[in-house]
Parts: sequence; structure tokens; C-alpha cells
Amino acid sequence: MKRLFSYFINGLLIIAPITITIWIVVAIIDWLDTMFDLGVPGLGILLMVIMLTIVGFLSSSFLVKPFLVLTERVFHKVPLIGIVYSSIKDLFDAFVGDNQKFNRPVMVKMSEETDNYKLGFLTQDQLTSIHLEDKVAVYFPHSYNFSGELFLVPAKNVVYLDLPSSEVMKFVVSGGVSKL
Repeated sequence: MKRLFSYFINGLLIIAPITITIWIVVAIIDWLDTMFDLGVPGLGILLMVIMLTIVGFLSSSFLVKPFLVLTERVFHKVPLIGIVYSSIKDLFDAFVGDNQKFNRPVMVKMSEETDNYKLGFLTQDQLTSIHLEDKVAVYFPHSYNFSGELFLVPAKNVVYLDLPSSEVMKFVVSGGVSKL
């Protein structure tokens, strides 16, 4: 009976991650496809990819840039919309584009008394705007979650890691289970 239970657990450990991953991918694709439901599976996603590519192409035009800057200024000035828009834009900019913020993995000694370290990502190396000369901003993602905390730590406690950001993020989010 113990051996059967062991086989069951092994099967669960193999099938569950595969099944859940496939389910999430299919759910996202299905949701995207229903945004433009044209009766043909996949056509909605294709249309969305084409539209996003056209918008990206048009946004790089010097004729459209002033309109985008004006629109962004309007969004920033509207009280509640400004907070939502700037937060979402900053989040997307942190992961994608020219201003990626999670591209400098670091290891931070959390106190002088102990030998405890946390892995994170340097987001600001100068905090002179808030009158902190010897501190840097480090984002620490939570394990098994899409959230984290920002700490302002002494710059002397930060060790820069020569590792790919994606591998460090995977290591932290997995709770240290995946290999670096």
C-alpha cells in the first residue's frame, strides 16, 4: 500500500505542473481569442497580434509621438486614472522595453549581526531625490507569488551577482527550489 501511494505521489508531481501549465496557457489563449470572436479559433489572437504590431509601428512615427505624449499627460492629470495608468505603465516598463528595472540581480546582507542574505533586484542606485546618499533601492520578489517588497538598504550591503536576471527571478519565485 505504501508503494502504491508513493507511485500516486510521483505521478501527481509529474502530471500536476504539466496540466496546470497547459490549463493556464489554454485559458489565456481562449480569453485572448474571445476578445475578437470571429468564429474561427485562433483568428482573434492573430488579429490582436497584427493590431499590436501596427500600433507599435505607428507609435514609432514622429507624427504620432506628440499625440502619445499629450495623451499620457492627460492620463496623468486625471485624479484616479493617473494613479492607475502610471502604476500599470511603470510595471510594464519594469519588465519589458528599454527601461527594464529587474535586470540587475543582487544579494543583500540583511543585518550586520547575522549572516543572512536575500536575493533581489536593484531598481535605483541613487536616492538623492529623497536625501539618502548611502542607500539603494532593492526589490525583493516573494516566493510563489507575483508580489514583493521594496527595501532601501545600505549600498555597502549589496553584492552584484553575475547571473541572468531570469534565473535569479525563477530561483526566488520558486522559493529556492529551482537551481541557479
